[in-house]
Amino acid sequence: MGIPAQPVLRQKSVQRGKYLIAELRACHGLYLSSGLSLTDGQIEQLNNTVKGGVEMSRALGKDYAELYDVVYQNKDYSAECDILERLFKKYLTKPVRTIVDLGCGTGNHAIPLASRGYSVVGIDHSGDMLKRAKLKARQKGLRISFKKSDIKKLRLNQVFDAALMMFAVLSYQVKNNDVSAALKCARLHVHKGGLFITDFWYGPAVLAQRPDERIRTIKVKGKTILRTSSGDLDIKHKICKVQMQTLEIHKNKIAQRIKEEHSMRFFFNRELEILLKNSGFELIRIGAFPDFDLEPDENTWNVLMVARAI
Repeated sequence: MGIPAQPVLRQKSVQRGKYLIAELRACHGLYLSSGLSLTDGQIEQLNNTVKGGVEMSRALGKDYAELYDVVYQNKDYSAECDILERLFKKYLTKPVRTIVDLGCGTGNHAIPLASRGYSVVGIDHSGDMLKRAKLKARQKGLRISFKKSDIKKLRLNQVFDAALMMFAVLSYQVKNNDVSAALKCARLHVHKGGLFITDFWYGPAVLAQRPDERIRTIKVKGKTILRTSSGDLDIKHKICKVQMQTLEIHKNKIAQRIKEEHSMRFFFNRELEILLKNSGFELIRIGAFPDFDLEPDENTWNVLMVARAI
């Protein structure tokens, strides 16, 4: 679960009478996609709805869980699992058979990995996300153990060949104590010599590129999903505070609106070396993601890290 970096779109051109939106149209903070054609009256109705405040769904609740897979339907989880398998083979002499997926969300890494023959346990703090993960696993005929827990407090009394924290789960641990607790939890559940793999927001790129307004438009089953985001940097604490809004529009009316605020921590190599060492890991490599063989730089917002339990 997380927030991937997306290209910034800024165009806000409008034609009067019937609003044909070129790329983005800002109406009191509401962005509408190209191809969505609204009359003056319908635009005003949407404006009033937004200003009046549609009842907001609880972030990371049932409504969010239902939209999650729609919003991230184009994320190539299968290709990411290919990368994980390559790293398993490259950095371990023994085959990986068991995996714990910490912060598994709706199972988008756990399920393809289980379908490839791995024994996977998925952990997430959201019961609604886990319900969807269990449903998806059943539909594929897979037996995966999904458990609800805060990854900083997890105690399974079981160890695995590899531990994962994918889709910026580590970046959600914003305080030093939170990061240390999450890393120590991962170490507790990995064999000595086992692997820990995670992706996160890379500090040099975050500071160079800076967060900005972003927009995603997804059309599915006669509905339009609009997801907007903006961010503010807290450089002192190495945190980006991201405000997100997801609108589900059906027949030119807002059927649902979800507002979220995510605090995302960005990391630098040296601090992670220290945090890993204090948690019982040694850093093997930090590479660009998904192009792991490339060195990360100021253009690499997302990176992948591999560490070994010592």
